[in-house]
Amino acid sequence: MKIEQIYTGCIAQAAYYLESNGEAAIFDPLREVQPYIDKAAKDGAEIKYIFETHFHADFVSGHLDLSQKTGAQIVYGPTAKPGFSAHIATDGEEFKVGKYTVRAIHTPGHTMESTCYLLIDENNNIHGIITGDTLFIGDVGRPDLAQGLTLELTQEVLAGHLYDSLRNKIMPLPDDITVYPSHGAGSACGKNMSKETTDTLGNQKKVNYALRADMTKEEFTKELLDGLGAPPAYFPQNVMLNINGYQSLDKIIERGSRALSPEEFKQKAGDTEAIILDVRHEDDFCEAHIPGSIFIGLNGNFAPWVGALIMDVNQPLLLVTPEGKEQEAITRLARVGFDNTLGYLKGGISAWKNAGFETDSLASISPEEFESAIANEEHTIIDSRKPGEFSGGHILEAVNIPLDNVNERLNEIPDRHFYIHCAGGYRSVIMASILKGRGIHNMTNVQKGFAGIKNTNIPTTLNSAACS
Repeated sequence: MKIEQIYTGCIAQAAYYLESNGEAAIFDPLREVQPYIDKAAKDGAEIKYIFETHFHADFVSGHLDLSQKTGAQIVYGPTAKPGFSAHIATDGEEFKVGKYTVRAIHTPGHTMESTCYLLIDENNNIHGIITGDTLFIGDVGRPDLAQGLTLELTQEVLAGHLYDSLRNKIMPLPDDITVYPSHGAGSACGKNMSKETTDTLGNQKKVNYALRADMTKEEFTKELLDGLGAPPAYFPQNVMLNINGYQSLDKIIERGSRALSPEEFKQKAGDTEAIILDVRHEDDFCEAHIPGSIFIGLNGNFAPWVGALIMDVNQPLLLVTPEGKEQEAITRLARVGFDNTLGYLKGGISAWKNAGFETDSLASISPEEFESAIANEEHTIIDSRKPGEFSGGHILEAVNIPLDNVNERLNEIPDRHFYIHCAGGYRSVIMASILKGRGIHNMTNVQKGFAGIKNTNIPTTLNSAACS
């Protein structure tokens, strides 16, 4: 069977391309749809269907743009009520894609409209199943995103639906079929996803806690909800964009690609209250940046951090980008619904300096310099990693304030000078930029983060335990 997983690591999302005998189908497409159109053209195929497993919360799907450009039919599962033309499949309904058959299997739980798609080859053999957020490799989808749509719909009720869907619709399928999920490790749509992005259903029955054969519904619900943190604030806004529709990506790129001189850039920032988002490398930001700008670099988990920290998808944005990366930045913002980019700084930070405008910088030192500094002075250290990373090993006297929580824990930031680090030097610069934007400048960033600190003699819970 010709089925291809198209995985986008920076948002841990998988779309799928199915092609047979001149017809193609796309499952859960990303916002930028031209690569799917090009792929089908290369195969001499017509895109016939766009299958959606559910209304996504973590990204804006490209279903509307892809349908408008190709004429392909959008398909959702039972109970879906989109604000645009789409075919709502019945449970068990079959669709022909060339010689293949796609069968819709309604699997409520992650959301009520969640639907998996069984892939059946030309010999009527079941090849695999596209599971959306119903079943991941090593995990299942969180059941709290659709709660509250009605008074009766709690996360416990949704977890119960998910338990029934897995046991009555998924687990009876043959062990040798391939599971094709929508996400892998790093996605906020689950809590314990594997780094692998496909597996056999039989192996998942052995290793995935949620498919344990002797598990009761009560045990499933308890284990699923245990340790489940709050979802990112932008998730509900992405759901509404996927339900109600959105502007075409072409128009968003056209508006956002406006090159602004330093004078125009400064004027627009003042007129619109736009956030200045600096997407360059963290080292470049530390060296010189526009005062008050927020750093979230393209070289990390860019879009999820934008969503988690800026939160309002309607927030106007002005970009400072590496040369030639303007369109990439606008597209990656649009993937998570941030469509209101107003333009970018033409000529970058050099042009800003040449125009005589003020810049700021962030003190940043190597792990070795950090080791020398804290040996000779009283010091405070903030570790900006997640609690799970912190508990896995940290500097003995470090205080854990995760980047995710920085806005809620500003009152814990010390008045005196402190050092800040993360795992590798990316998140700590994001956090420092947020603090500087709030008038807190008394910090020094540690380059390379805990990965570099582990190569020094600074006492940590790891080397102290080894010495005792």
